[in-house]
Amino acid sequence: MGSTGTMSYDDQTESPRLTHPDGSPVRALVVDDEPSLADLVSMALRYEGWEVRTALTGQEALAHGREFRPDIVVLDIMLPDLDGLEVLRRLRADGSNVPVLFLTAKDAVDDRVVGLTAGGDDYVTKPFSLEELVARLRGLIRRSALVVSERSDPEIRVGDLVLNEESYEVRRGDTEIELTATEFELLRYLMRNPRRVLSKAQILDRVWSYDFGGRSSIVEIYISYLRKKIDTLGPAMIHTVRGVGYLIKPVA
Repeated sequence: MGSTGTMSYDDQTESPRLTHPDGSPVRALVVDDEPSLADLVSMALRYEGWEVRTALTGQEALAHGREFRPDIVVLDIMLPDLDGLEVLRRLRADGSNVPVLFLTAKDAVDDRVVGLTAGGDDYVTKPFSLEELVARLRGLIRRSALVVSERSDPEIRVGDLVLNEESYEVRRGDTEIELTATEFELLRYLMRNPRRVLSKAQILDRVWSYDFGGRSSIVEIYISYLRKKIDTLGPAMIHTVRGVGYLIKPVA
């Protein structure tokens, strides 16, 4: 697998924290035999304020499952000892109902069906959008009813532009805007960081695959898509800072 550029989570506006009712952090277990990928996902989840453990093998995952008692598990199917399906089976046999998201290169429809039928709660194939992965994990956590959110309002607002993180609806003023999944994730990232200039490298790391290859032209293309859908409805909100990156801000 490829590597990513620098992911500057420290500079970003945080999404609403999910915690246990007593205020303790969500516990996540990331299981993947690629250390760089496990570290990348772990970093993204720590940015969410979660406590994270990683495992590189199935046996290590089972040990962490018993000791750490995670609230969510990110599980690769192809591991060097036990495969992910066997890890899940043993977790369930131990009485654990922890939500499990399979993260794997096995992308055939039959593989997805097998993973979900085996008791997995969601299935994401590599390469993947890190932003989408985190959103899916947050959704699984919320549905598990084990945690509470610091912010009950799912809407992000920048001026007259409103994005709903739960319904995936976007509107500017009274006009609803239809976005693709990638356009939505890009807009959400911009709106979580209003008035902050985000570089192409940051956007690639946060919105696109961890091994996208640094083709920054894709960012320019999707920024142009958003402008056609958003800035045509009123004064421009998405701005280019030449040589640096992009930002979104309310109309003055």
